[in-house]
Amino acid sequence: MKTNAKRALSLLAGLGLGLTITTSANSATSLDQVMKDRGLTQKDLLAAAKTYTPTGGRDEYIVFSSGGQSGQVIVYGIPSMRILKYIGVFTPEPWQGYGFDEESKSVLRQGNIHGKEINFGDTHHPAISETNGEYDGRWLFINDKANPRVAVIDLHDFETKQIVVNPLFKSQHGGAFVSENTDYVITAAQYATPFENKFVPLEEFNEKYRGGMTYWKFDKKAGRIDEKNSFTVMAPPYSQDLSDFGKGPSDGWSFTNSFCSERYVGGIEKGRPPYEAGCSAKDTDFMHMVNWKKAAELVAAGKATKINGANVLTIETAVKEGVLFLVPEPKSPHGADVTPDGKYIVVSGKLDSHTTVYSFDKLMDAVKNKKFEGKDPYGIPIIALKDAVHKQLELGLGPLHTQFDSKSCVAYTSLYVDSMVGKWNYCEGKILDKISIHYNIGHLMTMEGDSKSPDGKYLVSLNKLAIDRFNPVGPLHPQNHQLIDISGDKMSLLYDMPLPLGEPHYAVAIKADKLKPHNRYKSGWNSRTDTRSPFKTRAGREKTVTTPGKVEVFGTTIRSHITPETIEAEVGDEVIIHLTNLERAEDEVHGFALYGQNVQLSLEPGKTATARFIAEREGVFPYYCTEFCSALHLEMQGYLLVKPKGYKAKAGAAQVGVSYTQADYDKQVKTNVATQAVIDGVVAFITSHNYQDFKTVVALVEDATDQLGFAEEAKKKSEAAAAKGDYQNAMLWANQWWQYQVKTADLGLRAKTYLEQNGAKKVK
Repeated sequence: MKTNAKRALSLLAGLGLGLTITTSANSATSLDQVMKDRGLTQKDLLAAAKTYTPTGGRDEYIVFSSGGQSGQVIVYGIPSMRILKYIGVFTPEPWQGYGFDEESKSVLRQGNIHGKEINFGDTHHPAISETNGEYDGRWLFINDKANPRVAVIDLHDFETKQIVVNPLFKSQHGGAFVSENTDYVITAAQYATPFENKFVPLEEFNEKYRGGMTYWKFDKKAGRIDEKNSFTVMAPPYSQDLSDFGKGPSDGWSFTNSFCSERYVGGIEKGRPPYEAGCSAKDTDFMHMVNWKKAAELVAAGKATKINGANVLTIETAVKEGVLFLVPEPKSPHGADVTPDGKYIVVSGKLDSHTTVYSFDKLMDAVKNKKFEGKDPYGIPIIALKDAVHKQLELGLGPLHTQFDSKSCVAYTSLYVDSMVGKWNYCEGKILDKISIHYNIGHLMTMEGDSKSPDGKYLVSLNKLAIDRFNPVGPLHPQNHQLIDISGDKMSLLYDMPLPLGEPHYAVAIKADKLKPHNRYKSGWNSRTDTRSPFKTRAGREKTVTTPGKVEVFGTTIRSHITPETIEAEVGDEVIIHLTNLERAEDEVHGFALYGQNVQLSLEPGKTATARFIAEREGVFPYYCTEFCSALHLEMQGYLLVKPKGYKAKAGAAQVGVSYTQADYDKQVKTNVATQAVIDGVVAFITSHNYQDFKTVVALVEDATDQLGFAEEAKKKSEAAAAKGDYQNAMLWANQWWQYQVKTADLGLRAKTYLEQNGAKKVK
């Protein structure tokens, strides 16, 4: 091999781009020795084997978990339990630039409450969109309990696209839950308040405070909630809690449980017992049963009342039209879970040891025959418990939430006080198994457990306490998600996973192959509106537009530079920076952080994002790429120069750090020629195989082609400078030419490796 070619390969290898990698095997350690050294049992190894995902392997299921007080959504895989992502929803999330770029700020600000910026959320119950009762992997919905909001997350890019504020409620624990074709998303009020935004004394609680269930109309074509065509069914001032939509035979109905149907108003300050005493005195609370399809028809017919601009079916209208009914349920329930076949509704009471299975057919018979045991104080018909129950089972202490198995009639219920999961048969009312968890389980989740056809296999216990399960990290412990194998007759604990981000309440799991996320955006894309950005900038068309009081930059990022590399403004100017990531290869993300201005952009391939701020003081403000994107990542930099008002520049030439000669230039050119020969060899390999059958490789090839185009432009500038005898610039442009070649080689070698590892075939 020629010397220059060897040098080119050596330089590429030094940058981590070598064509071959040689490894030496470490001395093997026996499995028995590992078990002995770490104090492991065969049961431990079996559990590890069931969760282990080999290097480069993928998980079978993807979990979307609420992030509780973080206001975010947590994404992780099963069975590996590896955290993959946090999705910014109601709270700024800097890694993704969420709440920092203008595009995402516009989404976050949709969640303002009465004009006030709210940067905190308490996410509780995520729901995946459904088609015919099956998860379709298109959208994810999540509620905010603290501020009654619902967000829409597009699972094509795992970004929050919309936040809507409930104009009636002041809190909403119960949400989000979707109908079997995602026509509506339901959220329920938690703590009763007046719907009107006025002061009403607690002495008028029974008369003027209200609860309710909001049915958000979802436009599947637009991928957005249609607030105008959404509506709320008013409910008494009970504390509504969790809900579920019917399935199959029960489609068209929804079920929402409640607590504090005593309508007790506490007042320790006034010498009265606290809320917890008054709100748990009765033996039963109420499940609200709503004919939501008929309710939607009534709203369309103009029978809704407008309150705060929202459509409301009052209690009087709902009762008169036969869309709202009540059924007694165990004390302080948490979860109204419809079985996969839609024939039953399972409810458990935290302060009752029983789990109750309601028969939808029996409920409908009672409605049809107007067989009621009476009415509540607001005139709502009450169906007697004995006329609605299919089975009632004493399952354990503190039953909460129920999920379902792929096996017929098999369910799993969390037992908060017992710190256990109960496995039981809801058709026969029979306990099948129990397993202890650590500690105080809240919700639980089976694979696709809210759909018409749950997968079974695994269950995740979302525990409220971790206590002694992990290394101590101070008084605030992580939450603990425990993975349980439910594939056999007996449940088996596999894995403890600490979650150090808020308090996850509920989670949903979908088969990974149902998700079809993008690996890049169309060039110049506004990811929050899913439209082409008006600020899209192409290579070579970057510009800075300066007008009195304003500097607007239309720039680009690509390995390894930000264009422009210098931005100039005066004190008091509004600075607007639009940046488009020109990369096409998967995962070639760039960032943009700027000193002292609270600016952080995340620029995924093809994305355009905008930073906007006022240059309030003079100074020198460096900016740089925050994502380690290439060997010259640290050189991906620039300066914002903020001059005093009226500053006059001094005449002078740019500083030169190192001087270069013709010999330096000639040496670099030889390296470039040799590097091109290496690239040509990689290209020959790729094109001799069926690379077009691999989307990932196609994207890499497209990006590599762009980089070679940039290399050709730099080569021409280098040769032009050399022709003038300007070897200083000739050498620098030759080096830039080589940098583009390095990036090309990086992409090419990644493509070559991908083809080799994924069974590419040689084209005949």
